[in-house]
Amino acid sequence: MGYDEGCKAQKGADMKIAMTGASGFVANALRKVFPDVVSIERGDGVEDILKKLDGVYAVFNLAGAPIAKRWDEEYKKVLYKSRIETTKKVVQAINKSNIEHFISTSAVGVYPNDIACDETTNRLSDDFLAHIVKDWEKEALACNKKTTILRFGVVFGKDGGALSAMLPAFKFGFGGTIGDGSMVVSWIDINDLCKIYQFVLQNKLSGIFNATSPKPVTNLVLTKTLGKLLNRPTLFPLPKFLVKLIFSQGASVLLDSKEVYPKALLENGFKFEYPNIEMSLRNILF
Repeated sequence: MGYDEGCKAQKGADMKIAMTGASGFVANALRKVFPDVVSIERGDGVEDILKKLDGVYAVFNLAGAPIAKRWDEEYKKVLYKSRIETTKKVVQAINKSNIEHFISTSAVGVYPNDIACDETTNRLSDDFLAHIVKDWEKEALACNKKTTILRFGVVFGKDGGALSAMLPAFKFGFGGTIGDGSMVVSWIDINDLCKIYQFVLQNKLSGIFNATSPKPVTNLVLTKTLGKLLNRPTLFPLPKFLVKLIFSQGASVLLDSKEVYPKALLENGFKFEYPNIEMSLRNILF
């Protein structure tokens, strides 16, 4: 089953949804599952948002400036403001509304490096990205409706996300690991992410859930799998110092090692369609 058919096969959700970040990669995939969507714009005030929530069953909070860019002090403010202030306004409007369910985005960047983590992990990271995530979740949890937080891993899908940024170099035979490739990548197929939203709504789940595959991989395994599927060599490692030179503090997104497992989803009975990286990439690419 191809990528588009995979998302369309998950249809059946006939409720009206409101979204922030409604033009983004994940939002575009979710529209195949939830076609009745109201867009909440970044410039909307609380009263504007409240009007848009009339007749809405659930709100998906997907707002946020791109993480994988060069961070200077000014852009760090953009990263923070685009998540925290937008979420604060949305929650204020939701609390005055009749919506049933709020699903807010978060990130596995809140977890520390180099240890296996799940939702029961108490020790969290204390870097800038983790600081954003903690404040982001705090604002989301101020919602007085049923609230779910999905901590995204790296999302793989067609026509957007991390894979689209990687493919050109790999297709031309210039793909390679980052450093020695030992850092762990916690990832998820976009089709499974769509299914998680459906699953959470259908089962009326609240709390924090890791939206990641149960089988994280090292950067080396990801690189070799992509090279194998594209029939291209992977001989050009990207030195860590060059990543830091290009992205400054933003290099942490590429260099951090996050081994994260979706324990809460599995315990609630969620079944992944693409738990294996080769299955996922093969479905997306072909």
